[in-house]
Amino acid sequence: EISEMSESSKQNVAHGLAWSYYVGYLKIVLPRVKKSMEEFTSNNPNLLACRKTWKLHILIPLSCDVYDDLETADSNIQYLTDLTETTLARAGTKKRVYKHSLYAIRDEENELWHCAVEYATPLQSLYAMSQDECAAFSREERLEQAKLFYRTLEEILKDSKECAGTYRLIAYEEPGEAETHFLSREILWHLRQQHHEEFPVHEETPPPAPSTTLDSAELNLQISMSDLPQPLRSDGF
Repeated sequence: EISEMSESSKQNVAHGLAWSYYVGYLKIVLPRVKKSMEEFTSNNPNLLACRKTWKLHILIPLSCDVYDDLETADSNIQYLTDLTETTLARAGTKKRVYKHSLYAIRDEENELWHCAVEYATPLQSLYAMSQDECAAFSREERLEQAKLFYRTLEEILKDSKECAGTYRLIAYEEPGEAETHFLSREILWHLRQQHHEEFPVHEETPPPAPSTTLDSAELNLQISMSDLPQPLRSDGF
């Protein structure tokens, strides 16, 4: 009976996607991120001076609008190079390659900040489901599932010892009107926070969070167990 209620309200979709993303990808690649950063930094000592940014920055747009090319999404984001590849035999595929791309993010002062960044790929599945008649996924349900995906993934990673200190989740709601450099500003805010953590300046106050940057407190989701699909509530939406 509980399973049927979960199926009818599609509560299992985001939960399953989050676990699949963690077990099938993040649990494999995240423990290797710092080693890749160390190898890169040994040859490029000035680009990643702040060790706090030696993480995989994972973009989670609640619209599920994922770009295949970050440079297309924002011209202030420029591809630099790929970090060291990890090659494993996986599910029958010999020498499956896992790698991350390093980007240069240009700020308002024309200064470049460097980090490894990519989208959470399961969001593409949520978006595709909302476009497919067979899935019967409305735009509102997609938003609810994106929030639930973020909260579930956050909880999974918090309990993962292997992945501790190797990632940064960047969940955000895009503005109603198109902004040319919205995405780069979101990433820069997180990079500056990490720099502040590593190199604290007591005379200065931390930069204020942009209104679009979300944390778990703002995504306080409540799931109904009624027979009919119910909206997930978030205090920030």
